Amino acid sequence: MPKHCPENERIKHRYQTWLREAKRQSDASIDKAMSAIQQFEEHGRHRPFKRFHRNQAVAFKTHLNGHRNPRSGKPLSAATKHATLAALKAFFLWLADQQGYRSVVTYSDAEYFNASEHDRSVATAKREQPVPTPEQILTVLRSMPTTTDINLRDRALVAFIFLTGMRDGAVASAKLKHLDLKEGSVFHDPREMKTKFSKTFKTWFFPVGDEVRQIVEDWVRYLLEDKAWGQDDPLFPATRVVRGADSGFEAAGLARRHWSSASPIRQVFRTAFEQADLCYFNPHSFRKTLAVLGERLCRGPEEFKAWSQNLGHEDVLTTLRSYGQVPSGRQAEIIRNLAEPDVDRTGMLDDMIRSLEQLRYARTGNWLDDQAELDRANREDDPRSPF
Repeated sequence: MPKHCPENERIKHRYQTWLREAKRQSDASIDKAMSAIQQFEEHGRHRPFKRFHRNQAVAFKTHLNGHRNPRSGKPLSAATKHATLAALKAFFLWLADQQGYRSVVTYSDAEYFNASEHDRSVATAKREQPVPTPEQILTVLRSMPTTTDINLRDRALVAFIFLTGMRDGAVASAKLKHLDLKEGSVFHDPREMKTKFSKTFKTWFFPVGDEVRQIVEDWVRYLLEDKAWGQDDPLFPATRVVRGADSGFEAAGLARRHWSSASPIRQVFRTAFEQADLCYFNPHSFRKTLAVLGERLCRGPEEFKAWSQNLGHEDVLTTLRSYGQVPSGRQAEIIRNLAEPDVDRTGMLDDMIRSLEQLRYARTGNWLDDQAELDRANREDDPRSPF
């Protein structure tokens, strides 16, 4: 059995270049796509793509349904099967437009890579994810030690992500000059920071308490005054590792350089939550905590729009859909409160309609300036209106 097909390797290389240069996908996304194609090739004994038949797609889907995860021994999840088939569908849609393959692969052939409706529904279903509460985060911060430079850095790191909602990749590459303590803001500069989609924006400190902000301010002053670091030095430096007395490696303070990835940040969070005797929450979960907090604190669409922008979202619906799900416990509390007879809700429906209109304006910039025009539209929609 051949281990590879040279013709397939050449077209796969062209596809990788297209994903990187035309679709601007990251290396991680490209690796996942190539892994799916590799699985399909291995199942088909590296048959050339020019000899593709739709029955191969059907047989591969049957193979995925019976395949098991080599590490856990469990059947593949619906999400794994859905992602694998989606990557193959995208590849064959691209292949159908390439010279030398147009007469062999058609767009309709790619449709055979669609996952079953059951797997698609299960894979794309939104599920409630537990998020840490502000009280739990404060408990973690208060339980973290402060005896060494590394301890101080780790505690300030947890506090900083809670204060700003920044992604761990951006935090790992942030410099002291990106932080403005007087203004209470952080400038996301994609020229020097790893921001998502290379976006440029400014984040102001979220109102999560003076205690959290004080931890961050003390850390920055420690670096600038006690350590005499400059504005171009990392805000959260990597750990300096040296050879110990027993010829092993050990931590020896702070290195004047950035972390190469966000993995050490996630390890800091894991250790911090374990020390506080709490279940582990990753750094990204803090963004969901802030989204839930914003739903409670914001008093109108404009305030929530500002809160959403502070998370780096251009569209407020991104916050609502991806981060702003109401926890089931809070949902039950709201529904029970709505049943209370002594709550005065006079005009609540009108207020809700106005809020939705304001939200639409915040998204599109369109607004009915003429109140008479708005009243006329309301009369037309009302079947009881005599006009």
